[in-house]
Amino acid sequence: MNQEVILRVQDLETEFSTDDGIVQVLHGVSFDVKKGRTLGLVGESGSGKSVTAMSIMGLLPQPYGRVTRGKVLYREKDLLQLSAKEMYAMRGDRISMIFQDPMTALNPVYTIGKQLNEVLELHRPELNKKQRSLYSLEMLKKVRIPMAEKRLDEYPHHLSGGMRQRVMIAMALACKPDILICDEPTTALDVTIQAEILRLMKALQEETGMAMIFITHDLGVVAEICDDVAVMYGGKVLETADVFELFDYPQHPYTKRLLGLMPDLDRPGKQMIPFEPIDPTLFPEFRK
Repeated sequence: MNQEVILRVQDLETEFSTDDGIVQVLHGVSFDVKKGRTLGLVGESGSGKSVTAMSIMGLLPQPYGRVTRGKVLYREKDLLQLSAKEMYAMRGDRISMIFQDPMTALNPVYTIGKQLNEVLELHRPELNKKQRSLYSLEMLKKVRIPMAEKRLDEYPHHLSGGMRQRVMIAMALACKPDILICDEPTTALDVTIQAEILRLMKALQEETGMAMIFITHDLGVVAEICDDVAVMYGGKVLETADVFELFDYPQHPYTKRLLGLMPDLDRPGKQMIPFEPIDPTLFPEFRK
């Protein structure tokens, strides 16, 4: 088992400017992502999962969001110290991201082929136009889109939700990244398509050896795809563990509560109330 740490997040703190003042959202988030393995970032809405991903990718809304402390070390290079130009080159090349709703992430006025071509034009300038077209077709086939050649000339609204998500995966993997960040990429899909997408991502990971950060609130998805888990609540990581250890021997009360919410055939009548999602604007101790 390869234990090489490819991404190390250390003491990450992020804050947002609001109409009511500055609110700190992340409070010293730390975790490691290992090569070829999938880390699940788990927690309820408002726990800070997506803000963590946006902080890593340099995609916080400007000028309201900013990282105030910590390090994001990719192969020992601190991404937070890169210039905007350097981060732009890194994003989509070495580290890619898939979003929850592909319809908002894809450009509705460009064909699928043009959008794939733009990724390659930016990060693979050595390819000529014909090579880019062939490579785009190859990527659509790799993510198992039927009639891939026809899809290159279609627009996002012509495709189903599952196929749009496959296009997003193709775009994210086009430059063979070391790390793929997935922000709840299957939440908007029905369970059958969700299972297909998860199997596809696992197969592509085994083929390419990339690491993944998989953001979700669904512990069933965690059990399906993750190797390691970091449980988040209130902008903090409460517990990190191997996925089997987490399910068998959870340590933190919040982790135990989350696991208690999973459906159980042996105890179908159980009902447990989750912790209330944190709204940092309601807590004076989060303000500055």
